[in-house]
Amino acid sequence: MAKDSRPRLRAEPLARPPRIVLVEPEIPQNTGNVARLAAATACPLHLVGRLGFRIDEKAVRRAGLDYWHLVTLAQHVDLAHFRHAHPNGRLLLFSAIAGRSYLEAGYEPGDALVFGRESVGLPDELLAAHPDRCFAIPTLGPVRSLNLANSVAIVVYEALRQLGALARTRLDDGAPCPGPC
Repeated sequence: MAKDSRPRLRAEPLARPPRIVLVEPEIPQNTGNVARLAAATACPLHLVGRLGFRIDEKAVRRAGLDYWHLVTLAQHVDLAHFRHAHPNGRLLLFSAIAGRSYLEAGYEPGDALVFGRESVGLPDELLAAHPDRCFAIPTLGPVRSLNLANSVAIVVYEALRQLGALARTRLDDGAPCPGPC
């Protein structure tokens, strides 16, 4: 299949982008989708704790993740190790059981956008320790929660919007955007 060479809409990466933090992700396809999002948005991806799958070179190649080399990836034993490595970044916690909308988060450069395991979310103790930093994505239907990768995408793009990263876009061939961009 020939590579599509049509221009793509781009924006400039932020000097201090938000960090995407997945705590003990269980489903490799979700993490693969989040990794692609991280590469597309120039947001570092941090995997915290025990993973429910392998991410060694052989496993990544077998999964066909041809963008993995574009991801700024870090692994941490636990959230305390992540905090030690990034002491100045705020933690923003995302949970289906939080009482405030992700739209109210007031994102700042370098924030850590923290998401929990697909099966149980973030630990209750962590949410209780930071009640002012817990946010949810409202749903209109009676589903329990959204898919992890979808949730991360929604939050990351809102953070990028609030931080001004999407205010100036261009086509990657250097041509001006047709119409409003």
